[in-house]
Amino acid sequence: MRNGNELVLLLVPALAVGLSGCGGVGEVRENGGVPVQIEDSAGVRVVEYDGMPEVEAPFQFSAEPLYRHGANPGDYTFQGIHPGSLFPDGSAIVSDVFNKELIVLSPDGASHEVIAGPGEGPGDVDYVGATFTLGQDRFLAVDEFLNRLTIFAGGSVERTVDIRHADGLGVKGFGSSGKLLMTTSSHMPGFEEEWLRGHMVRLDMETGAVDTVASYDYIERPPPELRWNPIGAAGWVTVSDGQFVYTRSDRPEVTWRLPDGTVTQIVRWQAEPAPLTEEMLEGIEDGYRAGNQMANPGATAADIDRMTDGNMATFRAVIGGSMPLFTTPFADAENRVWLPSYRPGVRSEGVPVYTVIGPNGEWLGKVESPPRHRILDVAHGLVLGVQLDETDVEHVVVYELVVAS
Repeated sequence: MRNGNELVLLLVPALAVGLSGCGGVGEVRENGGVPVQIEDSAGVRVVEYDGMPEVEAPFQFSAEPLYRHGANPGDYTFQGIHPGSLFPDGSAIVSDVFNKELIVLSPDGASHEVIAGPGEGPGDVDYVGATFTLGQDRFLAVDEFLNRLTIFAGGSVERTVDIRHADGLGVKGFGSSGKLLMTTSSHMPGFEEEWLRGHMVRLDMETGAVDTVASYDYIERPPPELRWNPIGAAGWVTVSDGQFVYTRSDRPEVTWRLPDGTVTQIVRWQAEPAPLTEEMLEGIEDGYRAGNQMANPGATAADIDRMTDGNMATFRAVIGGSMPLFTTPFADAENRVWLPSYRPGVRSEGVPVYTVIGPNGEWLGKVESPPRHRILDVAHGLVLGVQLDETDVEHVVVYELVVAS
């Protein structure tokens, strides 16, 4: 059933070889009709595109999901799906941050098991904002409210690590040495600098030592009349193949750094940001209203109206401004970097298109996502995601990645 996935895995390395196998200083090639120059600059691999290749990725979502969990009798009733990760056999761990539970779904999605619920004791969770699989049936859960990491194995607690001394940092993945790679995850408004700086950090789970290895542009200062800018630029960090991967949403550039902060690769292309228009705001008000109701269950209707009106007024204040080139990137199990396209609205409405860049800087192209769908994880030829149905109820869905037709 997954022969298509095997072909995808053959196609992608072939593209990688095209950029890395014969690379030399100042070498010029083409990708999608766009010249690309590859060179080594003081030990840093630089891949620079003279434009932006308009190509489709060699893989795409399957026409239908392998399964949809949450819509059938006996399924788990999701309230707020946030992170999730795939195990090698296709089963998945998912965090429901509103129910405060961790749920394991079977490879076919037909059954589920709640392995952790709300509380403060060993094995309990509060707000698990990130998950990372560590092999079959073993994973790391990052609890942002309890300030601890918990490693689960076979449904039981294997180990917990206190991370209160790393408050304000978010876990992005593991470095090549096994240390956790973390970045700045929160800030206070009202800063005066043009850009608030963030930090890339290593955390040793054995000793608890925290080591700052690099800084980066984190949050752009909003206009003076606004408390926040809904289309303001931001710096994003993910982890791929044990390295930090940094992007700034107003720059067509991706930078790879070793766990010690050393830059190893930079990919650049040319792109112009699109302006925000009034037409783009049509239809997003209902999403903000629903989000405000969910986040403030005790609020009156008047309070919800006030919050929603404030959201929309802030968007209208920046009409004509430049929108981000992309939003929060992530890396998949094959170390490809996915750049989600930006559109105004709430996250639950999903991302329509992703641009995918290979680990050696090869421009793999665009992947269209199903409607109202957002990705949680891409691994083992599968895509774990969340999809809203026609009644705005969230379901977990798993698609295959197949050879593009």
